[in-house]
Amino acid sequence: MQNEIQVLKNAVPPLLKWYAVHKRELPWRNTRDPYKIWVSEIMLQQTRIEAVKGYYAAFLEKFPTVKALAAASEEEVLKAWEGLGYYSRARNLHKAAKRIAEEGFPRDFAGVRSLPGVGDYTAGAICSIAYGLPCPAVDGNVLRVLTRLTADERNIDEMSTRIAFSDLLREVYPAEAAEFCQSLMELGEIVCLPNGEPLCARCPWQKMCAAHLAKREADFPVRSEKKARKTQRIYVYVLKKEGKFALRKRGKEGLLAGLWEFPNGTTDESALYGRPLAEKWARHVFTHLEWDMTGYLIETAGSFPQFTFVTPEEMQKSYALPSAFKAFKEWVK
Repeated sequence: MQNEIQVLKNAVPPLLKWYAVHKRELPWRNTRDPYKIWVSEIMLQQTRIEAVKGYYAAFLEKFPTVKALAAASEEEVLKAWEGLGYYSRARNLHKAAKRIAEEGFPRDFAGVRSLPGVGDYTAGAICSIAYGLPCPAVDGNVLRVLTRLTADERNIDEMSTRIAFSDLLREVYPAEAAEFCQSLMELGEIVCLPNGEPLCARCPWQKMCAAHLAKREADFPVRSEKKARKTQRIYVYVLKKEGKFALRKRGKEGLLAGLWEFPNGTTDESALYGRPLAEKWARHVFTHLEWDMTGYLIETAGSFPQFTFVTPEEMQKSYALPSAFKAFKEWVK
């Protein structure tokens, strides 16, 4: 362990120097407001940075303070989140905002970690960036960087590996905690890329990286074998009646819980609604599941009390539809 600590200590100065020159300009890097940093970190969970940028600005414009977020309805929050996916993040954000509005934003790791939807990584990132605390934020990007630097062959899918690297980082955190935390993230996002394709010539650690020196970059990190995604056939019905379109709300449990959607199912029941005017195929990939979808646009004359019929304007303003159904929204006009 002492050897690893020394390796990491030696790696800190060149990393900070590199970050000062090469860091990207991102909207959440221009603040130390814990509310704004918290919102960005929740949005960035399982979502690409480029996808988050626009949502982040729009979300803060609509909810500029934690009190504004706490005062909003859940439907308003979900609508602002529409298209970002993993909607439990938005619900947890809303739930936590109500608590923070009453008690204030926590100022230590334990307090931040106790917020709904906040794990060790997110708590570490918020505490490091907002408060300058030496709290490691260890995710897949950071583990990839560190396992290559040290040629560590432990499985990064094991919690013990994450804990071990968190402990190591605590030993080497510099006074520039915010910059160090973000520099590790940045190195993993723009240089030390996954799938054996790191841009080593651009890396501040290329002369000290054990994996690079051994020409074994592709061997790290060590991970468990991924399980194949299940595929499910889904039929989607965009039902139009007198200028309005049918929606229904999913149940409170399971995939896309509590969100609005076009009627759909696992068997083709289009004949129940009428003759299709148009047909389209689309695919949507969840973390562990893939939907192969056939969508039908149907002008219907039937009575379907199980659905809520809304105008295109109402759908655009008030009803949050998951991105899984994005391909079929172009029929709503």
